[in-house]
Amino acid sequence: MQTPMPSATPAPDAPALVTELDGVLIRTDSLHEGLVRLLKRQPHLILAALGWRLRGRAFCRAEVARHVELDPARLPYDEALLSRLTEEKASGRRLVLATVADQRVADAVSEHLGLFETVLASDGTRELSGALRETRLRETLGAPHEEAHHAPPFMPRVRALFKALRVHQWAKNVLVFVPLFAAHKAMSVPLFLRALLGMVAFSLCASSVYVLNDLLDLDSDRQHPSKRRRPFASGALPLGAGPWLGLGLLGAGAAVALLLPREFLALLGTYYLITLAYSFYLKQVMMLDVLVLAGLYTVRILGGSLAVGIPTSSWLFSFSMFLFLSLALVKRLSEVRRLRLANESVAHGRGYVSGDYELLAALGVSSGYLSVLVLALYITSKEVTTLYEHPGRLWLLCPVMLYWVGRVWLLAHRGQVNEDPLVFALKDKVSYAVGVIAAGVLLAAA
Repeated sequence: MQTPMPSATPAPDAPALVTELDGVLIRTDSLHEGLVRLLKRQPHLILAALGWRLRGRAFCRAEVARHVELDPARLPYDEALLSRLTEEKASGRRLVLATVADQRVADAVSEHLGLFETVLASDGTRELSGALRETRLRETLGAPHEEAHHAPPFMPRVRALFKALRVHQWAKNVLVFVPLFAAHKAMSVPLFLRALLGMVAFSLCASSVYVLNDLLDLDSDRQHPSKRRRPFASGALPLGAGPWLGLGLLGAGAAVALLLPREFLALLGTYYLITLAYSFYLKQVMMLDVLVLAGLYTVRILGGSLAVGIPTSSWLFSFSMFLFLSLALVKRLSEVRRLRLANESVAHGRGYVSGDYELLAALGVSSGYLSVLVLALYITSKEVTTLYEHPGRLWLLCPVMLYWVGRVWLLAHRGQVNEDPLVFALKDKVSYAVGVIAAGVLLAAA
């Protein structure tokens, strides 16, 4: 909870009120904001940015500001401080922005807010900080001044860290255990532990991607009603920590994967590269994005197969591909529905428009029911007799799956599925009941 900033009507001779931009007026660093956008929009200049940094932080700030224009309306401002500055401005007090940020950035923020009479900033040669900042303020104001301070952090760092890792999303990686259960070998402790290691490796790798994705999606997240509260978008975590956090998680995931067969490590690397491609570009391409998402779910199943050394049938891959494509389309349908409610036509950073709603629903329901068709064909195949003593009882799975898929899509159509559908299922009591019934059918057929 934010601490209210004190304000009072100043005396006629009240000293000028001075504030810093980076880390005070905004809960972020303007240089890091620029570097993140440079990585997304002009990744070929990242190596050049290292050269700029060697020539000094002021030069680096100037070059980044020259190549990337920050939108001041999308920066995470300290609302309590901004409110105080607005009140002080209304009372006639002189406000000064004296910041380490580059002059281009400072001028853009000043023009956007319309609060500051004077703007002092870094000029590409020297950073406006420390003694230089005090000297410039004395020369400009010719009198003592008061520094405006920001409110305490609104989200504890540990909590923000766990939120950035999206630990709740790790539940999706239980798919690694599917081959073990499908082969009726879940009671094997060594194999179970290997599958568990596979799940941990995927979880760490996925969190690494989530961190990178949040850095690249700052602008779109800050326009989203709920995503704007993500740690990096809101300023709860410093952007400078993001790359190190992402690399650390990736390294930890790779270290765990080294305990498993080499094929698993290779697959994990492939998974990471695909998710990188998704974060940078593929998620902006309609239909290709959901196909990639469905494929990434299926890769987890393949990863489980490689981790425990149990081949997975083409039936399982076919079933999972259609089912997960359906669930990926549920996610997109929810986003397009929000567009309609907000009277917007185009999804920012996505390849969909509000008019795609009906077609997405048709594609998703069709794909979901195709997965049930694959299940029915599997039940009639010769392979099923090698694993089940009473394969005919497996037919009960079909109406169970038809019910669950239909229910998920009806809820999505009503706007009651506003998150990843797998995460929704893990919170949904009816989905748990369906899972128990399905498990009972499998046991009865075994």
